[in-house]
Amino acid sequence: MMTESMALTALAAVALALLVAVTGGVAYLTAIEWRDRRRLDKEKRGR
Repeated sequence: MMTESMALTALAAVALALLVAVTGGVAYLTAIEWRDRRRLDKEKRGR
């Protein structure tokens, strides 16, 4: 019973880590896209 509990805890920790990693990746890509779009709009207005 103790082994099952430890295994479930480990799986939950891995799932949480993956969730945080994916969420962070999406936030990073969104920020990069926003920055690039802003830069391109600025260049278009500057010409």
